[in-house]
Amino acid sequence: MTPKTPELPAARRPGTYRVAVVCLGNICRSPMADVVLQERIADAGLDDRVSVSSSGTGGWHVGNPMDPRAAATLTAAGYDATRHRAQQWAGNDDADLVLAMDAQNLADIGGANDRVMAFRAFDPLEPGGDVPDPYYGGDSGFEEVLAMVERTARSLVAALESQRPWGEHTP
Repeated sequence: MTPKTPELPAARRPGTYRVAVVCLGNICRSPMADVVLQERIADAGLDDRVSVSSSGTGGWHVGNPMDPRAAATLTAAGYDATRHRAQQWAGNDDADLVLAMDAQNLADIGGANDRVMAFRAFDPLEPGGDVPDPYYGGDSGFEEVLAMVERTARSLVAALESQRPWGEHTP
């Protein structure tokens, strides 16, 4: 049985949709998700309507590039990891959908509501699980995160394509 894809909240502004991805320090998980989602959104031809940002609940790394291991994992998989600079979550009220990488991140940004949920709510294999923080581990942790992010991003982009939460519907 295939899990049901969550309903996307409607856009705050018709015609555009903003997705924010949040983790702890914004140097591993959320920037990996940001890069992969942006590429998948562009591949689907939705980049003129859907934007992605990422941030961390802590401010330790603000202004820094992503962790070199995260960047190397993305680069090895064919993604461009060079543009990211860490930023701190500021209660982004402009986001239409906020996706937290784990339960603690979700709690830190105020908990789930109609616009805030776990990133892996869209994971077709294990919906709602945490994306583990690979920071204190080895390279395999970053590869595991990338695999989760890629399959979850595919599912999220499919939901964006079918639900068109920015207000434009196909006949």
